[in-house]
Amino acid sequence: MTGPRPDGTRLCQLHAAGVSIWLDTLSRDLLTSGTFGSLVDSACVTGATSNPTIFAAAIRGADSYEEQLRSRLATGERDAEALFLDLALADVSRAADVLRPAFEASGGRDGFVSFECTPTIAYDSDATIEQARMLWDRLNQPNVMIKVPGTADGITAVEQLTADGVNVNITLLFARSRYEQVIAAYQSGLERRIAASEPIDHIASVASFFVSRIDSKVDAQLPERSSLRGRIAIANAKLAYQTYRRHHRGPRWERLAEHGAGTQRPLWASTGTKNPAYSDVQYVEELIGPAVVNTMPDQTLRAFADHGRVEPTIEKGADEAEVLLRELASTGTDLDGITTELEHEGVRSFCDSYRGLLECIVEQAEQLGFSLELPDPPDNPGETEQGP
Repeated sequence: MTGPRPDGTRLCQLHAAGVSIWLDTLSRDLLTSGTFGSLVDSACVTGATSNPTIFAAAIRGADSYEEQLRSRLATGERDAEALFLDLALADVSRAADVLRPAFEASGGRDGFVSFECTPTIAYDSDATIEQARMLWDRLNQPNVMIKVPGTADGITAVEQLTADGVNVNITLLFARSRYEQVIAAYQSGLERRIAASEPIDHIASVASFFVSRIDSKVDAQLPERSSLRGRIAIANAKLAYQTYRRHHRGPRWERLAEHGAGTQRPLWASTGTKNPAYSDVQYVEELIGPAVVNTMPDQTLRAFADHGRVEPTIEKGADEAEVLLRELASTGTDLDGITTELEHEGVRSFCDSYRGLLECIVEQAEQLGFSLELPDPPDNPGETEQGP
């Protein structure tokens, strides 16, 4: 995070409107400089998220990991993936410590930091479950979430991990049909814990809906002057919020709530505006309401702190959102096909970033006089995955 620390007034107003503000970045420098702690203390930031792209940028762009890397290499560790986990989990653990007061003040509903399973296993439910359990055990902090991609195999993992008592952040969600499966998996996992006489009142989960990427993909298929450009992602998210509301009431949910279940909140991810013709805060302003999370990159956080408007909007325009999606379908644009494509592209992008991250660790180790070998890349990740 660069530049002066943002004025937290608008951000705290946003938080008061029901939006949990999570920072969509994490790095050693952000933590050691006190910048992250300042955002938590004075700008109502109550969480943080990370992914392979974020950590690749953090590790490649800083010297602050050198001491820990040198120490681990001196013990004889030569596995690049193991070294990455050592470096990254140290950051996650420290961020969880900073966020612990927010976690306790919210009664365990907020104050989380998320860490992602390695993307190379996104289409392997057994490997995802095994790794997520390992990460959960290593971190051993109640305000950590393990990120699992919302692939079909990821859905299987979500149910099992929830049944195991692991806090899960389901990421790379684009389609509302997939979101239905995510909610069902979470609730099934809770039901399995109840059946096993295990407590559920301490379990937290969020479902991360990626927003702006949908507009980028849809806009490319629409005429330049189409009135639908820049509006489909928000319409899709508003209808996803209605899905959230629908599945957190009624007999099934009431039985879970009697045992202390917490709702699986929707999280708006990819909220940085990619098209300069659009407002730089539209994916925040248009999705304000109770019980949602918005994970913002630095630039978006600063923009909202400077000129964002706080007005509850998430409940408004659900009928209009339905109309917009029908109009989109009438143009021949296949939103289901687009969301499936985005899911696959997201996994591939994270795999590429993860590969680059490991290469960076190898390079830094070589500069310190140690030789490492990269693991073999996965073969065509995602080609056999079925769409939602």
